[in-house]
Amino acid sequence: MSAPLEGTTVIDLSRALAGPHAGMMLGDMGARVIKVESPGSGDDTRGWGPPFVGPEDDPISTYFLSCNRNKESVTLDLKSDDGRDTLTRLVRHGDVLIENFRPGVLDRLGFSVERLHELNPRLVILSISGFGHDGPQGGRAGYDQIAQGEAGLMSLTGPSPDQPTRVGVPIGDLLAGMYGAYGVVAALHERNRTGRGRVVRTSLLAAIVGVHAFQGTRYTVAGEVGKAQGNHHPSITPYGLFECKDGMLQIACGSEGLWVKLATEFGIDPAGEGMATNRERVANREAVNAAVNAAFADRTLAELLTTLDEIGVPAGEVRTLDRVYEWDQTRSQGLVLDIDHPVLGSIEIPGPPIRFDDNAYAGGRSQHLAPPMLGQHNDSVRAWLDEQDGSEDGADDGGQG
Repeated sequence: MSAPLEGTTVIDLSRALAGPHAGMMLGDMGARVIKVESPGSGDDTRGWGPPFVGPEDDPISTYFLSCNRNKESVTLDLKSDDGRDTLTRLVRHGDVLIENFRPGVLDRLGFSVERLHELNPRLVILSISGFGHDGPQGGRAGYDQIAQGEAGLMSLTGPSPDQPTRVGVPIGDLLAGMYGAYGVVAALHERNRTGRGRVVRTSLLAAIVGVHAFQGTRYTVAGEVGKAQGNHHPSITPYGLFECKDGMLQIACGSEGLWVKLATEFGIDPAGEGMATNRERVANREAVNAAVNAAFADRTLAELLTTLDEIGVPAGEVRTLDRVYEWDQTRSQGLVLDIDHPVLGSIEIPGPPIRFDDNAYAGGRSQHLAPPMLGQHNDSVRAWLDEQDGSEDGADDGGQG
């Protein structure tokens, strides 16, 4: 079977994380992604670390490896005539262009939206910014942690309202990349009807607000401002992190039936004062959680996980990342890829989170490409452009010549 986006060419002008993550998602689905980087330094993330791996005189950033699989790298100085000319050729033969420059930068380089669509009316353009492309603060630079704070996520995360906490990964960047890739696929589908591409816009601000979920309507409809309250759900009790004899575990009583099963098994009256309904339990959260902690105190993590599984109450431990990647369930889902890197040799990297049909490979490809070295594909991409230009010339003159 061919990959879903096979035959689609993506020109990725982005750097850091949001745009590169979107490009990687499209590459995972089979698109050819040509990553355009600055000569000499390349993508900013090539210098982000430690950790670095590989030769001491030319170390490789593991950060860069995380967001650039299934891409080819070419180096272009977009302020030079050759760089602009080569980008022009890429645009003419591309299907998608990704950029996350600050608003106005691409225009100043001579590649406004109007110019891009003049070169290629079918081009889908994904443009990612920090806080939006217009509005009173549309020109602000976007960095993930700043966006997490400005978009309210840090106020909902952490042990208490007095200790706002960033999420442990650059979630604003990652979400913007995901929403961007989602918009690109929709625009490509629309192009099948209209024959024309369009601009897809998103931002770190939009992406984070887009996942406020119940915390958003909690404010917009009910007028309540959500606040950080640690490792327990604000609207469901008991649902969160609890202590046991030799560690911690999480449980999720998302229905009254699950609460009754949990309480009955551990000697708690499910219909006791302040415990009969979820609404009562949320109001009485401290007492309910204390009762659960007391019931778990003399049992080991392994014992509790076995018992909770037997009675059908969702539960789990808190794994460190080494244990996640060693876990047979993680590997069974294709979430660890073995790839051949041109410098590092055989390495493992995290894999894409989507599988099609019963394919053992994650993503749409049967084989994944290692994140490229800087400029690794300069010659092959230019040769491809020459072939494309030659075939167009042949078509223009009826194939003669």
